Amino acid sequence: MDTILKSTTKEVKISIDKPFVVIGEKVNPTGRKILAGALAEGNYDYVLELVKKQVDAKADILDVNVGVPGLDEVKVLPEVAKLISDNYDLPLCLDSANHDALAAALAVLPGKLLINSVNGEEKSLEKVLPLVKEYGAAVIGLTMDDDGIPSDVETRVSIAGKIIERAAKLGISEEDIVIDPLVLTVGADSNAALVTLGTIDMIRKEFGVNINLGASNVSFGLPDRHTVNQAFLSLAISKGATCAITDPVKLTSIIRATDLLMGRDKSSLRYLKFYRSQQKK
Repeated sequence: MDTILKSTTKEVKISIDKPFVVIGEKVNPTGRKILAGALAEGNYDYVLELVKKQVDAKADILDVNVGVPGLDEVKVLPEVAKLISDNYDLPLCLDSANHDALAAALAVLPGKLLINSVNGEEKSLEKVLPLVKEYGAAVIGLTMDDDGIPSDVETRVSIAGKIIERAAKLGISEEDIVIDPLVLTVGADSNAALVTLGTIDMIRKEFGVNINLGASNVSFGLPDRHTVNQAFLSLAISKGATCAITDPVKLTSIIRATDLLMGRDKSSLRYLKFYRSQQKK
C-alpha cells in the first residue's frame, strides 16, 4: 500500500516495500527557544537554515509547525510553509492543531500534503477529515481519543480502525491514512516501547496501512538519547513502521543501515550513496 505525497515536482512514496521515509522534525518550536523567538520576530531566514540542514541530511519530507503561544498561526503557517516550498522542493507535513491554520496553508501550497494530525476524538474527526477530503491530502492518525492515550495495544489498534472507518465514509482511501501508534518515553514506563512495537505489529497485520512514529519521544528524559533512539527506530522498522518524524541529521545513518538489512536497498546503493555524501562534509 503506497501513500503518495508530492511537492511541485517531487514525489515521495511511503510503503512497506520501499525505503523508510524520514520526515524532518526541526521546524517545530516546541522545546526550541531560538526557533520560537525567530518565528515570533518573523525571522524566517533561521527557519530556512534548519530546513537546509535537514535537506542536506537527506530528509524526504519536512514537518512544519509554528505553534508559538500568541502567534497568529492562521497567518504564519501558510507564510512559513510557502517559503519552504518555494526554496526546497520536498513534500510538506503541516503540523498544527489549529483547523483554520491548516486550511489556510492547504489553500496556498502545491502538491499533495500530509496533515499532522487527526485522532480518535469526535471533534478532531469532524474537523480534520473534511479538510483531508477537500484538499486531497493524506493524514497522520494518532491512536488516542477522548480518554487520552491508551496503555494497551488493543485499544490503540481499535482507535486506528475507527479513524480508518470514519475516513472511508468520506471517501478517503486507506492509502491516505498513516497511523501513528504513539511513542511514549521508556524513562517513565519501561513497557512503553513494547506497547508501541506491539501496536505497530498488529496494525500492520490487521489494516496494512502505513505507520508513522514520533521516534525521538522514546528517549525523553534519558541520557545518551541518540543511542536509545537508534535502537528503537531499528526495532520499529523491523516491525513494520514505514516513516518517522525525527531528526534526519542524527538518525538517517541508522535508517539507511536498517533498510539495507531489511532487503530494501538493492546492491547497497542508497547506503553507499549516503555514506559517501557524509564523507564529503
